[in-house]
Amino acid sequence: MFPSPLPLVVLLYTLVLPLTSAFYLPGTAPRDYLQGESIDVFVNTLTPMLNSKLHSLISYDYYDPHFHFCQPPGGPVKQPESLGSILFGDRILSSPYEINMMENQTCKLLCQASVPKDDAKFINDRIKEDYGLNFIIDGLPSSEMKRDSKTNEIFLDAQGFNLGDDETIPDKPALNNHYDIYIQYHQKDYSGSYSYLPGSGLQQKQYRVVGVLVYPRTVNSMTSGSNQPDCFTNQPFYLSEASNNEFYYTYSVSFIPSDIPWGLRWDSYLHVFDPKIHWFSLINSLVIVGFLVFMVMMILYRTISKDISRYNSIDLSEDVQEDYGWKLVHGEVFRLPQRPMLLSVMVGNGLHLICMILVTLIFALFGFLSPSNRGSLATVLLICWTLFSCVSGYASSRTFSTLGGDQWKSNMILTTVLFPIVIFSVIGLLNLFLVFSGSSGAVPFGTILAILLLWFLISVPLSVAGYFYGMKHGSFSNPTKTSSIPRQIPPCPWYLNPIPSAILGGILPFGAAFVELYFVLSSLFGNRAYYAFGFLFLTFSVVALTTATTTVLFVYFVLCAEEYRWHWRSFAIGGGSAFWLFVYGIWYWASRLSLDSFTSVVLYFGYLFLFSLLNFLIGGSIGYVATYFAIRRLYASIRVD
Repeated sequence: MFPSPLPLVVLLYTLVLPLTSAFYLPGTAPRDYLQGESIDVFVNTLTPMLNSKLHSLISYDYYDPHFHFCQPPGGPVKQPESLGSILFGDRILSSPYEINMMENQTCKLLCQASVPKDDAKFINDRIKEDYGLNFIIDGLPSSEMKRDSKTNEIFLDAQGFNLGDDETIPDKPALNNHYDIYIQYHQKDYSGSYSYLPGSGLQQKQYRVVGVLVYPRTVNSMTSGSNQPDCFTNQPFYLSEASNNEFYYTYSVSFIPSDIPWGLRWDSYLHVFDPKIHWFSLINSLVIVGFLVFMVMMILYRTISKDISRYNSIDLSEDVQEDYGWKLVHGEVFRLPQRPMLLSVMVGNGLHLICMILVTLIFALFGFLSPSNRGSLATVLLICWTLFSCVSGYASSRTFSTLGGDQWKSNMILTTVLFPIVIFSVIGLLNLFLVFSGSSGAVPFGTILAILLLWFLISVPLSVAGYFYGMKHGSFSNPTKTSSIPRQIPPCPWYLNPIPSAILGGILPFGAAFVELYFVLSSLFGNRAYYAFGFLFLTFSVVALTTATTTVLFVYFVLCAEEYRWHWRSFAIGGGSAFWLFVYGIWYWASRLSLDSFTSVVLYFGYLFLFSLLNFLIGGSIGYVATYFAIRRLYASIRVD
């Protein structure tokens, strides 16, 4: 009779509730503006927007010659960016927009643009693909105020704003050439909120930017006989693909007071969609994994304890005690598996990735990866990957030594370079597709060189140092000796064969994560900031526990079937969720995406392959390590005569 799960659910809900709202640490100091002081407006790349479906994965530089946007005098100036920001596709440049604090402007002329007919088709195609523009004002991205239909909450959607409108007339997109910019400001209301004007003794108020909203419009503002634009006409502007186009780019600026303090200005941007689904999925996964762990512990405890008691008892009436089940393979269970070098390399790299993810999630939980620091998530991931290379060397060394390997030099080299080369090669190939498509998301050569230097100068030496430290500790001692002659292996049930067991074993870990995976993919491809790291941390913990438990259970069944080749099976079962991740990626591509170009399809499946490979390494290493120590504890509990 199982106990009621309600007290367990209430207890877990109480324990994990504080973790799901990681607090915010500002990444930059607040900027105080005086009335009339200039506010810088920066532009970022043009990215496809995830509305009903996503049509492309290619981003474009704002000042790409095909768009003919207005440029500042002297040309655009590139702004300093972090390594992670560049890897995530940011290309931040200066702009010709002139905005002064507390000075409203109406229908201000930005420039007169000329678009030839060939580039008009290019722009119209990007409008049909729902491309959006991205401004950055005082560190805040441009947004649109929206209401969540499910929670009725108002939030700022920082996905960008549309390049054009293709819904007015079918197959005739209109270009948005006027931008209504609304800047929410907060006036400091404490001592020191006034600044003395030099030589006058007068006080002047100080203001801070706490929100940026941009609403685009299509306006045929060019009128014959006038050099001034008319922004109030209702006539839309269409780019002609048969002749050259002349038109105005205009904008208006309005300042709106707000009660939101500067320290909470990101709260309106970081909106959690469907929070009840997050909680339902998380609690459901916790209940499932709780029952799974309880059932596995009861099965293993009752079965194994009974077996151990029987095997350790001495029957004086018989000279020989017959073995059966998993005890029959006590002389085979620690036999050297096939390709131990590759197995140890995969285990080492998997544990390396686990440490990287855990430390990054901990940083995120404490608020150090605030969205004000653009690219901070990718930067911390890269730093942790570099510094935790010692873990891969240490784990690979001890695993290889335990498996009886003696070619330590080859193992050390493969641990250091094998999977980084595979991953860099795939990313480099995808980067070539971005380069040939003219995308601004292509990683610059300088960034590639910086990553290679991090790998060669820091990651490789740390991996080698970790490997020698692991050699110093040596191998783990096995509780039983390996027999000289291998046993004959009887046929196994079909579900215990390598491929079916890996696929079946991956269902539960994937089931614990697939809801959160949907939100991660939507944030990644929808150009939205993901910040529900509390849910993500708990989901990762549940998935790791489910993976370890499921793998141990399957391997126990395998050993009971007298199949002692468990090493690769444990890794494959632990990494079986990668298969379901790839299948889910195919479903997401078919249902949520409508990629129009071959390059976008190659990019999507290339990234999906990388995610699945990394998931396989992480899950496989969890399954192998959990299974090894479970088997080691199991066979150390019996007496073998």
